[in-house]
Amino acid sequence: MKTSQDPRHQHRIDRMQQLFAHAFQASTADHSIADILPHISALDSAVQDAAPEWPTDKIAKIDLAILRLAAYELVIEKKEPPKVIIDEAIELAKSYGNENSPKFVNGVLGTILKTL
Repeated sequence: MKTSQDPRHQHRIDRMQQLFAHAFQASTADHSIADILPHISALDSAVQDAAPEWPTDKIAKIDLAILRLAAYELVIEKKEPPKVIIDEAIELAKSYGNENSPKFVNGVLGTILKTL
């Protein structure tokens, strides 16, 4: 059972925080997201296609960081089952986003998953 102290969960939190910081200042990126950064434009395109009414520059930065991380795990990395990735993203959205973030993240990732 997943706990907040699970190293995989903590790793996702760290990566999400680095992606969030990167959204404000590209020079803040560290090695934990080096594998994600080359794919940012493709990930943003996937998010944009899944939520066409929300341009990526209008999505809350924390939600965008969560979506980028989860989309990377779903589309490129493919190490975990999709259900686990989406569940983790929703948990991050509950912890770090606003009250609408979990629904938004779930909807966008569900749409991305359907396109795979």
